[in-house]
Amino acid sequence: MSAIIDSIKKLFNREPSSKEVAKERLKLVLIHDRTSISPEIMNEIKTEIIDVISKHLEIDMNGIDISLEGEENSIALIASIPIKGLKRYNKKKSHN
Repeated sequence: MSAIIDSIKKLFNREPSSKEVAKERLKLVLIHDRTSISPEIMNEIKTEIIDVISKHLEIDMNGIDISLEGEENSIALIASIPIKGLKRYNKKKSHN
């Protein structure tokens, strides 16, 4: 019985194989080549997205993952940005 449970745990909690990692890296290289987006531009996009979101929300800077993903004819910008909470605003009173 324990062997079955161990097999199930390995199935769902397994680390990606080096083949799978290499395949994902190759997909990323191909996506970047197709979009002609340089790493510098991707970093600028990431910085701008973080700047805008952080104006309104407290975010976990260590958990941010922004990447391009795609399949044959479509490419998507995927952003995973962990949110800690909403920022509190102090409304400025008008002095009339």
